[in-house]
Amino acid sequence: MTRLPSRLALIAAAGVLALTAGCATPNRDGSSYSARETRQPMQVQTATIQGVRTVKLDREGGGGVGTLAGSVIGGVAGSNVGGGKGSIISSVIGAVAGGVVGSQLEKAGTSTEGLEITLRTDDGKTIAIVQAAGNDRFEAGQRVRLLTDNRGQVRVTPL
Repeated sequence: MTRLPSRLALIAAAGVLALTAGCATPNRDGSSYSARETRQPMQVQTATIQGVRTVKLDREGGGGVGTLAGSVIGGVAGSNVGGGKGSIISSVIGAVAGGVVGSQLEKAGTSTEGLEITLRTDDGKTIAIVQAAGNDRFEAGQRVRLLTDNRGQVRVTPL
C-alpha cells in the first residue's frame, strides 16, 4: 500500500508538468516576432481603424494533454475506492471525471485575449485582422501599419 500513494504522486506530478508544457503558446500580438521572422522583408500598407472588438483566442488542437493527464490521475485515484468490482467501477468513473476536469483546465489555460481589428486600407479595401492583445492600444480613427510577411500573415502595428 505504501507504493500506491507515491506512484499516484508521481503520476500527478507528470500530469501537472504535461499541463504546464501544454500552456506554452507563442505570443501572437503585433509587437512580438519569432527568431525565424527576423531579417525577412515584409510588405507595408497603411490603413485607418474602423473598429476594434475584444475576442477570445483558443489554442488550436489543445493536444488532449489535460484530458489524458486528468483521466490517468482520476483512474488511479478511483482505483483506491472500494474493492473488487467496486474498484473497477470507481476507476472508470474517476477516469471519466478526471478527463472532463483536465480538458476544462487545459482549455482555460490555453485561451488568451485577442483583438479583431476592422480596417479600411488606403486603397479602399475593408478588412479585419485578428491578433493577440498586447501592449499596443488601438481605437477607431487611428492610423496604423499592416505588415504582411512572406507567408501572408498580417499584423497591425501603430504608425
